[in-house]
Amino acid sequence: MWTDLLLQAAIILVTIFMFLAMHDIPQKIFTKIRYRNRAGFQAKRHFVLGAQLLAQARSSGSRSSTVSSAQQAESEADKAISLDPKDAASHILKALALDLQGFKTSALDSLDAALSPLASKSLTDKERGDALFKRAELKMSMNRVDSAIDDLTKAVELLGDSANAFCLLGDCYEKKKMKAEAIAAFEEALKVEPTSTVARAAIDRLGS
Repeated sequence: MWTDLLLQAAIILVTIFMFLAMHDIPQKIFTKIRYRNRAGFQAKRHFVLGAQLLAQARSSGSRSSTVSSAQQAESEADKAISLDPKDAASHILKALALDLQGFKTSALDSLDAALSPLASKSLTDKERGDALFKRAELKMSMNRVDSAIDDLTKAVELLGDSANAFCLLGDCYEKKKMKAEAIAAFEEALKVEPTSTVARAAIDRLGS
C-alpha cells in the first residue's frame, strides 16, 4: 500500500515538473526575479546620483546653478521612481528638488506620494517624521495651517527630539490664535534644545 502511494506521489511530482518545464515557468520566474533585482539596483543608482545633485544645488552660489542642479536631481528621481515607485526616498528626493525650483504644489504632491500607504512602508519612523515635517513646512508656506498641524502632531510623536518640529507646531498654533497650545509647543522645543533662541523669543512674546 505504501509503495503504491509513494509511486503515485512520484508520478504526480514528475507530471508537475514536466508541466512547469514545458511552459518555461522556472525560467520566467528566475527572469522576473533577476529583472526586479536589477531594476532595484538601477533605481538606487539614480537615487544616489540625484542626492548628489541635490547637495550640489543646495551648496551652489548662484540661483541659475541651483535650479540647473535641482532639475537634474528631479530627473534622476523620476528615473528611480519609474523603476521602483514604492521607494518613498525617491519621491522625497523629487519633492526637495522641486521645492528648490520653487514648485511648492508639485513638491507637496511628491511628498504625498512618499507618505502614501504604498510607499511609506519603506521609511523608518524617523524618516517618516522628517517627511511629515517637510510637508508641514510646505503647507505652512501655502497657508494650509490646519493640515500642517495634523502633520506636525504626527511628526513630533515620531521624532520626539526635534526642536524645529515643536517650534513649527508652535508657529501654527500662534497663527490659529491658540496661545496656550503655542506656548506648550515652544516649551517642548526648549526641553529638547534649551539654547533655542527661536523658542525662547516666542515664549517671551506670547507671555507678554
